Formats: sequence, structure tokens, C-alpha cells
Amino acid sequence: MYAKRLLDFASILLCAALWPLPLLAHHGWAGQSNEQSAVTGTVHRAVDLSGPHAAMQIMSGGQVWNITLAPSARTERAGLRPGTLKVGDPVTVLGNRSTDPKRFEMKTVRVTSGGKNYDVYPDRIR
Repeated sequence: MYAKRLLDFASILLCAALWPLPLLAHHGWAGQSNEQSAVTGTVHRAVDLSGPHAAMQIMSGGQVWNITLAPSARTERAGLRPGTLKVGDPVTVLGNRSTDPKRFEMKTVRVTSGGKNYDVYPDRIR
């Protein structure tokens, strides 16, 4: 009986110690440039809300860009849902590019298409 209680207590301690690890894995804006820039192109892969952050891809100058949006709920509140933008639609994304110039990735604060702004991080727009 004592061994079972000790094992239960040890399991609880282990769970409590490991619980915050997923939060620590969140990278935030650390891999992005401090400067904001814009990239104009066409939707290559429509908005996907399935990951921890919504995502899409655009084609610009023959290069596919991976675009990271806000978390799914926030992206939806901004008006971007699957089907809002179709493959081939012209878009401009404003955000912070990856600090690695070989990576065509951007964490985006605003997507503009058809004269409409989708501000996924309005507090970060400069």
C-alpha cells in the first residue's frame, strides 16, 4: 500500500513538472526579423486552421512562401477562414520575415486581398 501511494505521488509530481513544457516550446517571434516587410503574390495553399497557428502559402516571384498566421481562433476572428481566399487569389502579406534569408517564411500581421485587410495581429502593425 505504501509503495502504491509513493508511486501515485511520484506520478503526480512528474505530471506537474512536465505540464509547462508545451508552453516553453512556443517560439513566439524569436526567429523573425524586427523589420516588417510586405510580399505580394498569389495564394498557393489556402488558409489552414488545423495547427497551433493558422498557415497558408503564397507564390511570389516563382518562390513559395510559408506564411504563419495567428492562432486559429484569432485568425478566424480576423475574417480568415478556409475558403476565404482561394488558390490563385492575389494577396499581399505584411509581417516579419525569417531571420534566415534562405528560408522563405513570414510571420504575418496582416493579409490584404481584394481591398480587404485581415489583421491577425493588429497590435503589431507598424
